[in-house]
Amino acid sequence: MTGPAADPTETAHAGAQRWHRLRRAFALASLVLLAVPAAAQTPTADAAFEWHQPAQPLSSALTALAVRTGLLLGVDAEVVRGKRAPALQGRYTAREALLQLLEGSGLEAVRGASGGYALRVAAQRAPGPKPQAEAPAAGGALSEVTVTGGRDTGTVTEGTGSYTTDGAIGTATRLELSLRETPQSVSVLTRDRIDDQGLGQISDVLRQAPGLSFVQSGNAGTDANAVYARGFEVENYQVDGIPQAGTWLLQTGDLAFYDRVEVVRGATGLLNGVGTPAATVNLVRKRPGNALQASASFSAGTWNRQRAELDIGGPVTADGRVRARVVAAVQDGDSWIERHHENKRLFYGIVEADLARSTRLSAGFELQRHDNDGVARAGLPLHFSDGSEATYGRSRSAAARWAHSYQDQRQYFAALDHRFDNGWAVHAAFNRSRRAYDDVIGYALRGYMDRATGAGLGLWTNRWNAVPVQNAFDLYASGPFELLGRRHELVLGYNASRTHSDAPLYAGWNVAGFDPWIANFNSWNGDLPAQPQQPVTGRQETATRQSGAYATVRLRPTDALSVIVGARASDWKDVTRTVPLQRAATLTTRSEKGVVTPYAGVVVDLDKHWSAYASYTSIFKPQAGKDRSGTYLDPLEGHAYEAGVKGAFHNDRLNLSAAVFQVKQDNLAVRLDNEFAPDGSAAYRAAKGTTTRGYEFEVAGELLPGWQVGGGFAHSVARDAAGQRLNTQVPKNLLKLFTSYRIASIGNGLTVGGGLNWQSDTYSTGLGPSGHARFTQQAYTTLDLMARYPINKHLAVSVALNNVFDTRYRTSTSSSFYGAPRHLLVTLRGTY
Repeated sequence: MTGPAADPTETAHAGAQRWHRLRRAFALASLVLLAVPAAAQTPTADAAFEWHQPAQPLSSALTALAVRTGLLLGVDAEVVRGKRAPALQGRYTAREALLQLLEGSGLEAVRGASGGYALRVAAQRAPGPKPQAEAPAAGGALSEVTVTGGRDTGTVTEGTGSYTTDGAIGTATRLELSLRETPQSVSVLTRDRIDDQGLGQISDVLRQAPGLSFVQSGNAGTDANAVYARGFEVENYQVDGIPQAGTWLLQTGDLAFYDRVEVVRGATGLLNGVGTPAATVNLVRKRPGNALQASASFSAGTWNRQRAELDIGGPVTADGRVRARVVAAVQDGDSWIERHHENKRLFYGIVEADLARSTRLSAGFELQRHDNDGVARAGLPLHFSDGSEATYGRSRSAAARWAHSYQDQRQYFAALDHRFDNGWAVHAAFNRSRRAYDDVIGYALRGYMDRATGAGLGLWTNRWNAVPVQNAFDLYASGPFELLGRRHELVLGYNASRTHSDAPLYAGWNVAGFDPWIANFNSWNGDLPAQPQQPVTGRQETATRQSGAYATVRLRPTDALSVIVGARASDWKDVTRTVPLQRAATLTTRSEKGVVTPYAGVVVDLDKHWSAYASYTSIFKPQAGKDRSGTYLDPLEGHAYEAGVKGAFHNDRLNLSAAVFQVKQDNLAVRLDNEFAPDGSAAYRAAKGTTTRGYEFEVAGELLPGWQVGGGFAHSVARDAAGQRLNTQVPKNLLKLFTSYRIASIGNGLTVGGGLNWQSDTYSTGLGPSGHARFTQQAYTTLDLMARYPINKHLAVSVALNNVFDTRYRTSTSSSFYGAPRHLLVTLRGTY
């Protein structure tokens, strides 16, 4: 595969410019590496370490212990499964820390001849002093495993049974902080919750995430769907912390490859550089473990949906230093919407190698191939030709039979992690994304249908295809430092990306000689009008570069107070070269240099369970919207403020939060009803002095043993300087709640669960033949149920029944696109 084509503006000085950029990146990388204190000598057995480690799963705590100290541990995954380690605070040697972590677990550490330890179930002992780690009985053997690694070693949700995480996340600030320590609203949708609800696509999980509103105007695979948070569209998507170009993850992204989905609500410009104050969605890939694990599943459900999935991972060398994981899936099925058919082919592979005791190299590849037939970019018109509100069956499609969307998304990635004995770590990652797509568009949203005759409705047709390529690089160093007798943390980082696309231009929405009108929509089967030939009218090349250096420091003036301050300096450049046939080419260049994004947050521990926090950051985002004259709108700018309280209970297995927020912005793009720019795109106005205010509540985790819950309530309203409400297609209020409970007394343990999603009314204006009609989707609620039963220790069956009461509702206020009726999914899963 070749790299992206040259920048359209590249001149004879291109070589010198590339050398200058390379020198600058190398110099910054050197500064980051030099900021990390030199690695200490390998510690002796009596070397003491300062520990500030939260309560977490025992497997994660032992991994962190081995990573930092180099202690050899023989760990059987089944022995530690489901066990918890207490918080570790203070100064301990590796052996002392091990004993502290095993306290109350029912396990003991058995020391081998070479100094390593194996874990086993402790024998029953008479009351007395706590035993020390002992030598094995004569002839005993110790199977030694060196556990190494770096970033994210302690934050794996798969297999925990939890709807929250007690590990560290870095999506908001790059500091490894627990949910309670992060001064922003954060939700984590865990692997176990994803499996319990039978969520297959990223759009499915975002429908369940607290505070997010999914506005669906067309089928999966189209660009007409969007997710909103705090009243604004979510545009920042990441994979393993690396920003992704565009919103393809929302359009077709599948969940098979990911351990969890992290959602940070509010502005996150510190790491993304540019973006709205909505939210950042970070998908964290699955990784191979230190023990062999395998699973296979088959699902079948309503509308002929069938899916098979295979997931195998574990060590590939005897000493466990090289590990691998492979995930593959196929899916095929129809939809509640006529003529729509979806086919998926998915593959993911990753290899991790411990190059040294504390150095890990990982590399992998993922492929997501989606082929959707009968795709509509929108629903049918909301009004008839007489201006009355139109009604259709939920299965009625606006798509021509020949309309389709084909997408082939490939990612190649590699990362190098190293942890020093003094607690510092360096992470370097590279991600190359190549997305080939071909969309042939034909949907009936042109004109308005006569209720009696079925005439008056026509097709909008178009085609677009390209192969955009993004190369992204991320480098940062993080670790503790001492100042005024206190321990603090620092992150220094740099990331950059370049996205290039070279796409043909077609005749577009109006093809000469093509008659788009449907004779009688009441009897239409999608065949006619036949697919028009879209002549190529030119080409368009686009190159976007973004880079930035950032620093974040967490100061601990007292044990109960954390102050987080940071800043990012960003450069952004977008070059578009349009080459029409038989006309002169045009070149558009937009750029911003040295844009500084500050960040500040404070967290105060009120007691051992509750904390209060406040945070601030600025907002900056270049915009693609144009005004009536065709001029790009000025960049979106503003400030975001948030304050709240967070609680953590049951050793962080239950997390609670409440927040209030305010966002002030200038130049917010507001679409003008029935007005267009000279190139035919929608026209916008730049709203000055917009203000968004709201509040949120969230609960996630274990209420009682075996009882998991996840959900929240969110309220937000955006208004312009005159007090007029903006983004009315997004609900003011959202309530989402899902819970499950394991009934151990029934057979092998039956898990039952259910959830509801409720949203307040939404509306749009400027509709209908008059251009002045309004459509309102009234408030509605959907209810989902699930059950899972383990037939034996290796085989389980689960059932998910969604929209139990078959609620009828539209998912958009711009066209008539209905939400899914009642549907069922049955899954048989085998594990080893």
